[in-house]
Amino acid sequence: MELTKRQEEIIEIVKEGEPIIGDEIAERLGLSRATIRPDLSILVMLNILGARPKYGYYFRGDVDTQSINNKLQKMLVKDYMSTSAILDEEDSINDAIVELFASDIGTIFVTSKSKLIGVVSRKDLLRATMTKMDIETTPVSVIMTRMPNVFTVSPRATVKEAAQILYDHDVDAIPVINQHLKVVGRWTKTNALNVFIELSKTKED
Repeated sequence: MELTKRQEEIIEIVKEGEPIIGDEIAERLGLSRATIRPDLSILVMLNILGARPKYGYYFRGDVDTQSINNKLQKMLVKDYMSTSAILDEEDSINDAIVELFASDIGTIFVTSKSKLIGVVSRKDLLRATMTKMDIETTPVSVIMTRMPNVFTVSPRATVKEAAQILYDHDVDAIPVINQHLKVVGRWTKTNALNVFIELSKTKED
């Protein structure tokens, strides 16, 4: 399995200063603890790093990268994706706010005639509420990020490819679309993390 550049940097930091707590690792990278939390979780679940409460992270190096890579190549997005929250382009900004909190998600996909045309995030909605827009009547399409400036993934893509998109573009979620641009699901960092959890359990068994 190919680790990201940031994950490789984390490993080197741990090797040099083990045991080391997460806050110190984040500080040396110039990032927040929240930003590197998914990386730390993946490295621990792959047994590359170990972690103990009130002790910190330490290097283990126990990982069969070829075996994990082979498994990842067989795991498809369609089997691990989440359901998506979808609104029509004519739905209001207020509709989007209600849907976002009702579904407890951070991103809503916007469609027209069942085809993906954009994405609206929690930040987009927050900015909209701070303007003079009438959120009850203004369509959500006014504030969304439009295609083709939206990262997507196919349900037939491998989970490795999908996870790489999230990391490369530093996004939390992307729409899963078929060849007709119809949204069939949502791929998130949580989905990617769940895959690694499953792999770690398989290894333990």
